[in-house]
Amino acid sequence: MAYTALYRKFRPTAFEDVKGQDHIVRTLRNQIVAGRIGHAFLFCGTRGTGKTTIAKILAKAVNCEHPVNGSPCNACASCRSINEQSTMNVIEMDAASNNRVDDIRQVIDDVQYSPTTGKYKVYIIDEVHMLSTGAFNALLKTLEEPPSYVIFILATTEAHKIPITILSRCQRYDFRRITIDVIAARLQELLEKEEVEAEEKAVRYIAKAGDGSMRDALSLLDRCIAFYLGETLTYDKVLEVLGAVDLDTFSALFRNITESNVVGCMEILEELMIRGRELGQVVIDFTWYLRNLLLIQTSSQAKDIVDVTTEQFAIMEEESHLVDSEIIMRYIRVLSELSNQIRYANQKRVLFEVTLIKLCKPVMEKDYQSILDRLRVIENQLEHGVVAVSTAPQATTAVSDTGNKTLPPEAKKTLEKAIPEDLQLVAKNWERICTNVKGPIMAILREATPTVGENGNLLLLVEDDVTLGILNTEEHLHSIKDTIEKLINKEVQVEMKLIDASSNEKAQHTDLSQFTKMTIDYED
Repeated sequence: MAYTALYRKFRPTAFEDVKGQDHIVRTLRNQIVAGRIGHAFLFCGTRGTGKTTIAKILAKAVNCEHPVNGSPCNACASCRSINEQSTMNVIEMDAASNNRVDDIRQVIDDVQYSPTTGKYKVYIIDEVHMLSTGAFNALLKTLEEPPSYVIFILATTEAHKIPITILSRCQRYDFRRITIDVIAARLQELLEKEEVEAEEKAVRYIAKAGDGSMRDALSLLDRCIAFYLGETLTYDKVLEVLGAVDLDTFSALFRNITESNVVGCMEILEELMIRGRELGQVVIDFTWYLRNLLLIQTSSQAKDIVDVTTEQFAIMEEESHLVDSEIIMRYIRVLSELSNQIRYANQKRVLFEVTLIKLCKPVMEKDYQSILDRLRVIENQLEHGVVAVSTAPQATTAVSDTGNKTLPPEAKKTLEKAIPEDLQLVAKNWERICTNVKGPIMAILREATPTVGENGNLLLLVEDDVTLGILNTEEHLHSIKDTIEKLINKEVQVEMKLIDASSNEKAQHTDLSQFTKMTIDYED
């Protein structure tokens, strides 16, 4: 006899066998007991959560000759014929491959004929969101007022794609993702029936990998049993079959990233490649690991949420304090971007390596969280006595007793003597002036070079006609003068001058924007 997959072999045949959807099961059983059965149902939820299974159980229950508390008996002729798929009372239709108007018209024609045996004809339309617009329109009237002996059960994973006119005619039931505890308990129960020994840790990992889907978890369990047929299923064996990575590897990878150890990260990645791990799954699992670290750092009840052993939780609690939550969120964001890219990439390893370098070297990004990470790296370097030295040319400076850097006294006095007091104030506030000026000239004003003009006026040097034409208008000149007056409480006359960028004329003027950078003191 051909082998039957676990998810088919152990598919629930009665409401009491359904796991994780108690809110739906109870409602449907009450309807059957009370005789208040609706004519159209919409089952929504992710894959493997029991939509089709409950639809078939409901179809049996409404036709069962001896229902038990709203659940089918699975012993009467009607239940047996439905289980054996030999009845004409339950019609299953896959809307993914039968989505045309003609397919729905055939359903409408069949609806006119009452069942030869049993009470109801039940139409189960799976993946109903795949129907065409014309097919939906053809279904509308029949769905709203079907014959008394007809029940429609529509199932979908994407309820948002279904027209509101269809939604309003159905009783909607949202299927929840099944918890790890419920899936693990079900897997353990089935393993005992199959007489397969397995470690609890291995079972829980398979339950977690199912991602809320009982069917996915059973399929993964099937793979693991087949690979190690006749052997005890251990945690390490499950990791081997699923191409997954244990938490110790993620712990080592995380610590290397926080230490900016690119070589260490590359060595871990090399080991994962040698062991044949699937990089897409590694990214998903590592993102989940970081999510757990974030929960531990930000929640006092994280122990009830994070599904790890007590020993592993202690290690993760220590790691969660290595970096701030904003930095962990940056790691998650970068890895989420990688997860979307890596599934379609030809060079998955290269893409992963670039991402690890990006995590280790936050200087490669310019967003707020990356800047925080860069500050963390600098602070760590300072704590260990490592000082980054800039190779950019710097002006000669003197260090005061307080540790502030200033321009040498002789040069500073010479410049102050040559520049009027009003323009010294303009120089010291030039950056604020450019930032606070009103109108569309904020960015353009930064292109101008402020210097000293005739009679102590503020002269703005520009190197192209376009900039001159924009700035040298009555409105914009007034805006610049008004901003200066508000910031330094003095009125300054502003002039404009066009110079040749290729000539040496600009070097003959004192650049006040550079003067302010030299004279403003700052602390290390």
